[in-house]
Amino acid sequence: MDETLGTALRRWRDRLSPLDVGRTSRPGRRATGLRREELAELAGLSVDYVVRLEQGRATSPSAQVVASLARALQLEPVERDHAYRLAGLLPPPEGTISTHVPAGVQRMLARLGEFPVGVFSADWTLLSWTPSWAVLMGDPSARTPVERNLVRSVFAPGPSRLAAWPVLQDGDALKPALVADLRTALVDYPRDRALIDLVAEMRSTSAEFTRLWGEGEVGPHVSARKTVVHPQVGEVTCDCDVLTVPGCDIRLVVYTVAAGSVDAEKLEFLRVTNGVGADGPSPPGPGLFSTP
Repeated sequence: MDETLGTALRRWRDRLSPLDVGRTSRPGRRATGLRREELAELAGLSVDYVVRLEQGRATSPSAQVVASLARALQLEPVERDHAYRLAGLLPPPEGTISTHVPAGVQRMLARLGEFPVGVFSADWTLLSWTPSWAVLMGDPSARTPVERNLVRSVFAPGPSRLAAWPVLQDGDALKPALVADLRTALVDYPRDRALIDLVAEMRSTSAEFTRLWGEGEVGPHVSARKTVVHPQVGEVTCDCDVLTVPGCDIRLVVYTVAAGSVDAEKLEFLRVTNGVGADGPSPPGPGLFSTP
């Protein structure tokens, strides 16, 4: 009997340990792998839709849904491509930006849950994030991938669409570094239509982006100090570091604070309360990672 997407999803779900996604495997837990409810939370889908996919009653998932499931299930690239084919879709072609987050990176992040960490693709679209990121920066789960793009957030006029509240930065090294990254990405991913459109959009809407692009501006990512103006706890000043994962062009943006500092106390308060207070913002989405 030929394998279906539903049977593959159940097999992949059964083999994934709750510990690998930051869940606690409590005594008496019947499921050895992930429950449907947990997979739904991690993939940003409804439980009913996951059930229908596994039962074969939902037969035409979008490429975005398959990509979200592949990240949530920590599939290897060949397994991700197999999932696309089972869904009747073509896998992402070569020469386009990958949204795949390697399983090893996801397991590492599951153990770094206390840190605000965002995972970005080569065009600086936010793919997934830890709960601490959501409570510090605001929950991005309701935003579209277009709205979760850091380049648009930095260069577009008006308020940021990536963070829910102001983020102040010492110095201005970020902008030339982002432009340099996009220039490199165009060489590495010449067939990525979304990337081509992003550069064209920025050149037509941002005079500063156009100037940096025209000057052939380059600028390496360096550690930076950023201050998040949080509506519940006020200013939280963090060190921000960008880490690149070799071989997959994934970037991790990590915020840290000095142990024992006032900023550490504020961040811990947000983590413990899930960013919810008497007058605080809405709670972040469930699960270790929120995905589109």
